[in-house]
Amino acid sequence: MEKKAEKYELMLQQAAGLLEMEKDWIATLANLSALIKTSEPATLFAGFYLYNGHDLTLGPFQGGVSCTRITLGKGVCGEVAETGRTMIVSDVTKHRNYIACDSRARSEIVLPMIKDGELFGVLDLDAAQTGVYDETDQQYLEKLVQMLLADHSPQVL
Repeated sequence: MEKKAEKYELMLQQAAGLLEMEKDWIATLANLSALIKTSEPATLFAGFYLYNGHDLTLGPFQGGVSCTRITLGKGVCGEVAETGRTMIVSDVTKHRNYIACDSRARSEIVLPMIKDGELFGVLDLDAAQTGVYDETDQQYLEKLVQMLLADHSPQVL
C-alpha cells in the first residue's frame, strides 16, 4: 500500500473515533477539518462550505482567511455544489472559473456532501503547490464524507 493511502487509512480510523464521540454537526466538522489539515501537510486550507438553501457559507475550517459566501456554479466549490461531483484542479491558475480566496493556493480538491439527494455543502482542500491532489485523495476523502453523512444528521444553517 502506498504511503498516501496508509496515511489516509489512519486518518479514517481517527475520523471514526471522532464521529463516534461527538454528534454535534459543527463540532464534528471543526474536528474533521483539523484532522484533515494535520494529516495533509501540503494543505493550506481544509474546510467545509455549508449550503444554506441559497449559496455556500463558510463553515468550520483550518487555514487562512477565506471566502465567506460562494454562489452555486461559481468557483470550484460552487461548481461541485451545482453538479454534485468531486472536482480535482491540478493548477487553479488554469481553471477558468476559479475564485481566489487565498492567493497562495495552486491546487484544489472539492467534494460534495450529499445525503438522500440533498446538498448539505462541500469539503474543500487547497494546497500551495500544483498537482497535490489525485484519485487517491478523492477516494479516501469521499469515504470520509460518506462516513460523516452516514453517522450524522446534517444541519442546514
